[in-house]
Amino acid sequence: MATLLTAFASVLLLAVLVSSLANRTILSTAALFLVAGFVLGDGALGVLSVRPGDELVGTLAELALFAVLFTDGMRVGWADLRTAWRLPGRALGWGLPLTLAVTAAGAHFLLGLGWVESLLVGAILAPTDPVFASALVGNEKVPPRLRQLLNVESGVNDGLALPFVMVFLAVAAGSDDLHLGALGLELGLGVLIGVAVPWLAIKLEQTRLFSASTQYEPLNALAIGLLVLALGKATHGNLFLAAFSAGITVATFGARQRESFEHFGELIAELFKLAALLLFGALITPSLLGSVGWQGWAFAVLALVLARPLAIWLSFLGSGLSVREQAAVAWFGPKGFASVVYGLIVLASGIAAGQQVFQIVAVTIVLSILLHSSTDIVVARWFDDEREMPAWYGLARRLRRGPENRAENRAEN
Repeated sequence: MATLLTAFASVLLLAVLVSSLANRTILSTAALFLVAGFVLGDGALGVLSVRPGDELVGTLAELALFAVLFTDGMRVGWADLRTAWRLPGRALGWGLPLTLAVTAAGAHFLLGLGWVESLLVGAILAPTDPVFASALVGNEKVPPRLRQLLNVESGVNDGLALPFVMVFLAVAAGSDDLHLGALGLELGLGVLIGVAVPWLAIKLEQTRLFSASTQYEPLNALAIGLLVLALGKATHGNLFLAAFSAGITVATFGARQRESFEHFGELIAELFKLAALLLFGALITPSLLGSVGWQGWAFAVLALVLARPLAIWLSFLGSGLSVREQAAVAWFGPKGFASVVYGLIVLASGIAAGQQVFQIVAVTIVLSILLHSSTDIVVARWFDDEREMPAWYGLARRLRRGPENRAENRAEN
């Protein structure tokens, strides 16, 4: 534990020191933690020796995904979904299942997996990670509808993909109708806890008897999240659907709680995510990267450059998005942290194809993190008009205005 804490603190300090540079270049903090984990793991230096079945790996991955889904849900209250549903609805209603289907077809025909296992791979790799699209979402020169589309889609699709992962995993494990019924109860109980606990807590805080001070306001949503986690554990409800539902409920009924917790919550989720990425990198060894063969690497490439782009192209036919906007949405379908945890869940499940599914998922995620995290700045600059125009363009444009606009020309200079 001391070794892991030292490694994480050291890499975190390095990430903080280079974060400003990372915001301006292709350097990525997520890739930094992934590569650091690989270098420190058994595949290289052997400083961090972890196994997929280690309790620490499972616990950290569980807590990290809970925090990520809770904060993701908080980005998309029902009011946000109602006012901005047209484009994200296409991406989620059509793009997500189409991405799942195309990815599953590739896994079946290229890797020889059975259809259930292939659909499981498709469900794991269907969600996108908002971290790698941050350069677009945070760039004011990117059209607002595109930024909103990427933000809402990436915030919702982790939670939407989860039921598919759980159902396909249950079928792959040979579950009968009784077990599938128990799975449905687990998922439903998770949603119930995720809605009821935040709603009751917010309503209590809005009564005359209770009022949170400014100092403690950010802890309100944290307390709600911890209570949802504890009740989910105690009742065996699905923690991840509970987290996602809780986030949406807070965003819907507690605008003040959402606003006060937003920055604090994102930092907590980011810490958990980076720690889990460090451990995930330590699980990646040269033998794992080589065990998938050329078919595995070919599948990883096709999953990134064919499945998502094809699904987005079909989903946005007649949407009014420009070619440039569609290209940006199509490329920024990175496989991120949710896919990491879903892959670990499959590995721990004991299904016959669990090891192969995890290896394929791991290779695809590694390739995605390296490619997408190094191209977000480049794609964001497509929308920077000043970068697109040569230096002489501004002068020529002012000369064409003629003498009647000299005052405006001087003002521009």
